[in-house]
Amino acid sequence: MRFLLLLAIAFTALRAFGAEATAGTPAPEIKAKQLDGETRFRLSAYRGKVVVINFWATWCTPCVAEMPALQAYYNRHKSQGLEILAISMDEEKNLAAVRSMASKFSFPIALKSEADFSGLGRIWRMPSTFVVDKQGVLQRNGSTGEAEVTLSSLEATITPLLRQP
Repeated sequence: MRFLLLLAIAFTALRAFGAEATAGTPAPEIKAKQLDGETRFRLSAYRGKVVVINFWATWCTPCVAEMPALQAYYNRHKSQGLEILAISMDEEKNLAAVRSMASKFSFPIALKSEADFSGLGRIWRMPSTFVVDKQGVLQRNGSTGEAEVTLSSLEATITPLLRQP
């Protein structure tokens, strides 16, 4: 009887948090309204491009530390079909801090409250970086592997995807 109760609790928790997305499978749809309040991001609209989805927060020291590497990589490769969406996990009350940080970067940034990324599963660590290839397949699940990205890890992971047809 206890086993059935535990199984029911586990099933309910999985439904509440959503199933985790798996690398090698089609990426779930991700939608967000960017900080400008006008521009909308929809992952499916970027088919044919490599898309990096980075989850970060202003209070997360490793997140803030990796943002310049994301910007440098974006500057080098955006003309080759790279897109980045950074989703801040900050609360709306911290919008001023998010905007201040976002002003230093040219890639799109959205607040979690203005985004739907439920198909990725629960974002339980930060930073978390997901990578979707040109065919819309999730190539990197940010919930596994190294949490932080560097310029060299971005080059090793993403540059080969940019070279694929």
